[in-house]
Amino acid sequence: MPVIEDILNLEYIDTDIYRGAAIESMLSRTFGGQVAAQTLVAATKTVDPAFRVHSLHGYFVGPGNSHKTTAFLVDRIRDGRSFISRQVTAVQDGQPLFIMQASFHRRDDKGPEHSDSMRRVPRPEEIEVDTDAMPASSRALLEEWGDWDIRVVPSDDFEHNKYTASQQCVWFRSKRHLPDDETFHICSLAYMSDMTLLHSSLVPHPDHKVQLASLDHAMWFLRPFRADEWLLYDQISPSAHAGRALTQGRIFNEAGDLVAVVTQEGLTRTLRAGAKSIPLDNLKKGEM
Repeated sequence: MPVIEDILNLEYIDTDIYRGAAIESMLSRTFGGQVAAQTLVAATKTVDPAFRVHSLHGYFVGPGNSHKTTAFLVDRIRDGRSFISRQVTAVQDGQPLFIMQASFHRRDDKGPEHSDSMRRVPRPEEIEVDTDAMPASSRALLEEWGDWDIRVVPSDDFEHNKYTASQQCVWFRSKRHLPDDETFHICSLAYMSDMTLLHSSLVPHPDHKVQLASLDHAMWFLRPFRADEWLLYDQISPSAHAGRALTQGRIFNEAGDLVAVVTQEGLTRTLRAGAKSIPLDNLKKGEM
């Protein structure tokens, strides 16, 4: 079971070059959230602590091997008085896996404020997790992410937007207390944000077996939060077409503050006979 402290611990190799260790995993391909989080860690290591990351945009351009180390190459695009820009490429065997641009904003700026409100849903302690009713792939992923408490809100227990085709709400947090460092929690959320989001596109298609993979990932970090306290991931999928699905997520803390927004497009290609939906080493072919 991967531990987030190990995942986010990158080794310094040379100026603007870092390396992430191979992380024990049941996934044969590197989890997209891991690559995104490690790439963000590499970017933050080259930025003045007076600046805080406020957004990232990245493309998954190749499959990673979870049993190999990954190098992270940082390009210092711009260092301004209010904003800093970085581009980072995650590389295995000389081939890029993920290319990300991240923007950092000086912490002391002020301006007008407003925010969306959190949807009314049952509290996490009111939700029972029935693993026996889950497909094999979902049970395996919960085991893979065993360091995280993930509770999907039953669809009948929250009010749906009638104009949205596919929607899902998920409570999640780290089961363990995490270091008291804001950047650590931001990078932890980048890791967590890839969990369950693409699955929201399958809510109207429970019996349709598909191959799942993240294609791109964008995040906006809006307010301070802790990844070891409950966060509500309010997810929608505005469209699925031609083997791809667009998904969006708003992340709230328990107080109802909007702390982050995520957008992702993913592969949702109809599964070929005998193929796996997710590249899990211990999942038999055809299981979902």
